[in-house]
Amino acid sequence: MQIIDKYLVKQFLLTIIFALLTFLAIFIIVDLMEHIDEFIDNEVPLEMILKYYAVFLPQMIRYMTPISVLLAALFVTGKLSDLNEVTALKASGMSLYRYMAPFIVTAILISLISIYFGGYVSPIANKIKVNIEREEMNFGTLRSGNNIFFQDSKTRIVTISTYNISSEQANIVSIQDFNPNNITQMLTRIDSKKMTFDSSSETWTLQNGVQRHFTNSSETSTKFDELKLDDLHFSPKDVIKKQIKNEEMTLSELDELAEEQLFAGTDPRRVQIEYHSRIAFAFASIITVLFGLPLSTNKRKGGLALQFGINLIITFTYLVFMSISQAFGKNGVMSPILTGWLANIIFFFAAILNIVRAPK
Repeated sequence: MQIIDKYLVKQFLLTIIFALLTFLAIFIIVDLMEHIDEFIDNEVPLEMILKYYAVFLPQMIRYMTPISVLLAALFVTGKLSDLNEVTALKASGMSLYRYMAPFIVTAILISLISIYFGGYVSPIANKIKVNIEREEMNFGTLRSGNNIFFQDSKTRIVTISTYNISSEQANIVSIQDFNPNNITQMLTRIDSKKMTFDSSSETWTLQNGVQRHFTNSSETSTKFDELKLDDLHFSPKDVIKKQIKNEEMTLSELDELAEEQLFAGTDPRRVQIEYHSRIAFAFASIITVLFGLPLSTNKRKGGLALQFGINLIITFTYLVFMSISQAFGKNGVMSPILTGWLANIIFFFAAILNIVRAPK
């Protein structure tokens, strides 16, 4: 049986690689046609375009892996079934469970690798991709709508209109402090034209602004040319980190961001959902294999194309269900852990039921 296992695993892996390369080639061609005008307008050199797509591929590999695993499992099994080799294996006493074993073990290993790949390799590559877009396409300033907006503590809100990465300078800054016993009551507000960071003293310096103090019945204001603040809890690195998208953050950075948001008094639910969903999605390959193999081991009218179509619908249903569950989770209906894993739990039990009902 070891010879058969090695043969199945070899064919399985080779088909996965072929499927991935095919999907990636199609993606690059389509994306290049879509963005060719931007590359020409910004006079992006060929080497930079090649680097751009090289760091874009990890994200696509992460998304395409479950479909490639499904296609490979169906193709290998369907080919063996058409040649009556599956029938011969069953006649020799091999059960469906034993036949599925090398595929499942391989899918588990792929899923474990996918956790690291999707949790660290892909986000790091996404950061490089974003840097290329900023440097080569003149996106040197971070923006988040009209403002960069975050909580520095449970009672302090910081708003920055624009932030320049190279000079580490924030422009049009507002810092608002609220009463801890009544969060609707503002105690102080500082408005400044710009703010810079002193790395030696680790303090922020505000320039050309006004500081206001509020009481129940009065307001006092003081203009200043320069004001140093040593009680702010963020650095230039934190400003950038607070604005990057979740897909640019590693699992460790997502975990740290969730803790920081919890400390600042904001709801870390969205970050926690991204954290658990990214790990859960890595196991999508196992779900697709468990669903696909029982259907492909038996000959059906329509052949491999029909089997692949059915399983592809199941796979996309799984992805849609995961997106829907995330929407409910972000609205507070479910906990972040349950939100991330709900699709896997439901489709896993559905796949097990499908295996039990399949002819052995």
